[in-house]
Amino acid sequence: MSVNRCVYLLSRSHIRYRVCASTAAVANNTTLHPTRRTFEKLSSRHSNSNSSSRPLDTSLFVPLTVKSDEGGDGPVGEELTQPLDKSKLRVLNRFYKRKEMQKLAADQGLDARLFHQAFVSFRKYVLEMNSLNADFHIILSDICHIDDIFPYFMRHVKQIFPMLDCMDDLRKISDLRVPANWYPEARSIQRKIVFHAGPTNSGKTYHAIQRFLAAKSGVYCGPLKLLAHEIYEKSNDAGVPCDLVTGEERIFVDPEGRLSGHIASTIEMCSVTTPYEVAVIDEIQMIKDPARGWAWTRALLGLCAEEIHVCGEAAAVDFVTELMYTTGEEVEVHNYKRLTPFSVSNHAVESLDNLKPGDCIVCFSKNDIYSISRQIEVRGLECAVIYGSLPPGTKLAQAKKFNDPDDPCKILVATDAIGMGLNLSIRRIIFNSLVKPSVNEKGEKELDTISTSQALQIAGRAGRFSSVFKEGEVTTMQRDDLPVLKEILGKPVDPIETAGLHPTAEQIEIFAYHLPQATLSNLIDIFVSLAQVDGLYFVCNIDDFKFLADMIQHIPLNLRTRYVFCTAPINKKQAFVCTSFLKFARQFSRDEPLIYNWVCRHVNWPLVPPKNIKDLVHLEAVHDVLDLYLWLSYRFMDMFPDANLIRDIQKELDGIIQVGVRNITRLIRATEDQRASAENTASIGLAVLDTPPLRRGRGTKNQRKDPRATDSSLSSRLVRDGLLTKELLQQLQREWVREQIKFHKEPH
Repeated sequence: MSVNRCVYLLSRSHIRYRVCASTAAVANNTTLHPTRRTFEKLSSRHSNSNSSSRPLDTSLFVPLTVKSDEGGDGPVGEELTQPLDKSKLRVLNRFYKRKEMQKLAADQGLDARLFHQAFVSFRKYVLEMNSLNADFHIILSDICHIDDIFPYFMRHVKQIFPMLDCMDDLRKISDLRVPANWYPEARSIQRKIVFHAGPTNSGKTYHAIQRFLAAKSGVYCGPLKLLAHEIYEKSNDAGVPCDLVTGEERIFVDPEGRLSGHIASTIEMCSVTTPYEVAVIDEIQMIKDPARGWAWTRALLGLCAEEIHVCGEAAAVDFVTELMYTTGEEVEVHNYKRLTPFSVSNHAVESLDNLKPGDCIVCFSKNDIYSISRQIEVRGLECAVIYGSLPPGTKLAQAKKFNDPDDPCKILVATDAIGMGLNLSIRRIIFNSLVKPSVNEKGEKELDTISTSQALQIAGRAGRFSSVFKEGEVTTMQRDDLPVLKEILGKPVDPIETAGLHPTAEQIEIFAYHLPQATLSNLIDIFVSLAQVDGLYFVCNIDDFKFLADMIQHIPLNLRTRYVFCTAPINKKQAFVCTSFLKFARQFSRDEPLIYNWVCRHVNWPLVPPKNIKDLVHLEAVHDVLDLYLWLSYRFMDMFPDANLIRDIQKELDGIIQVGVRNITRLIRATEDQRASAENTASIGLAVLDTPPLRRGRGTKNQRKDPRATDSSLSSRLVRDGLLTKELLQQLQREWVREQIKFHKEPH
């Protein structure tokens, strides 16, 4: 959309920014018109947008290999002139060094990097070719002007870099400057955008859901399966038939499978072609998320609903309003205040001895969770544990345990996974640390102090309106962190300035038509390098996508299937999950359906409750593998046919994991004992190996115990703990026997 078109829309009197009062609203009814600053800001964004003149990252261009027997005219050139003396073809180096040739190549789109790569390939081609085209052979036989080689050089360049011939087409395909135009159904209606803005526990989502329930049809779009499931249950409990749609699950309330008028879904799964009366987009501030932001952008621009109710932080209001100006849609803002207060304590906890009922210790690593849980148990207290990789059922079970007034568990140890999706009765939030690992827009890992937005999201879980604690408190474990926390919470939340985008399967397919030899990972890289976005958007990082694409590149799959596989939401840190993904793709490529029995063999089902933390982590990975199967089963139903059976064992596995988490401190103790045992075993093993040969003595007093008497127990432990292999153990035994024989042969 042009700047003039945007300015025209901004000037129209019916497009207003209204702040409306509601039961929890704090602003008076006011009508605000676009200010000069808004015009300047919007114009600035467009003027700063990426243009086609930006430098191209040519390091992404991988030269194709030209076969040495390709394209020759046989001995025609030799018959017309004479055989080439290739030892004299060093003249090609003069061609490479000529500034005029480099300038001509640059005019054809070759920068210094591409020119060098092309020349190396060209020289190799000439030297290794059995026969050249007749005209090129003649030129090389009698070079009058070195410049005469240039047309043949460029012909070779077009063979190894075919993208240079279609660069204009590629730029057009990767032009992401007007994503609103990707959704013609939404643009064909006049939608009303209602922004419910406020902090956590302010009732903003409640008011949006009330409108959702009152509508003839509606869709709820949330960031988590837990949130979608909660709305699904609330809606049906209220007598409003509602289906559940997530990446791994479909539940239709109609026995015959007919769609209900209302749907609760995870945001990636919402339909942008189905018409609704009301749509709710929860946690809109995640539109800036480096990995998932594209899903909120898609929902906001593409949902085909008469009313779009957006819920989130006030920091997103200006940006959403600005985004909607570009589509010519009305924005209405409802501001809410927190329903119950929370305060920052003047004292840090400093010791776990100072914990009280209703406390929640927030950690940013699972190792910290394990350590703190163990220390709490040593003090004779019970604690619940919640972290991101736990299955939804286990999280809910731990939340229920913590919330139950009759349960002796009164302490919660959790990651920031509690920030969304769980209703918890927390009196005090205790930050164990204020430093959290994160991934930036470039996909780089960073270790940063948490932002104001993150701190408020977590701190807001204390003293919620529906809990037994009507006031919340926030503090830190360490004294030095407390002033830092106060500073963080005292800052305004950074305003949102950009929204995420992601190339679609259709765009990549068109792209691949021009670059048929490129790998999917390379296609994505080139697409992002060429992508043009205006100042309102950014391209989400694609590292996870590329990781999966590279993993299955050697497996024969068509492009669309390969793309779908690579969008699967898997934890690439889990080796077992990655291995399973690879096996799924390989089995798929053979056109062999992944049936229930095959999956059971792969995951070694049935499984037993974990005996240590390593076992628990593996069970979590198995749960993720079953999630992956279910996710793929809704995209390739014929190849993943046993979704119902897999879901049954996944529920059973969830129960097994719950047993493990309920006994997590016992698992931690077992893990610590195993480590100590391994260390002791290693030292004992070394001591045995270093023991000098036995000397014969008279009577039991002078006799040493033969190590072979205990070797069966010791060796089995060494092998079991991975400190020795069976082969190495056998070698040590043979050496020990030889040493004994040698000893007995010596005179004493």
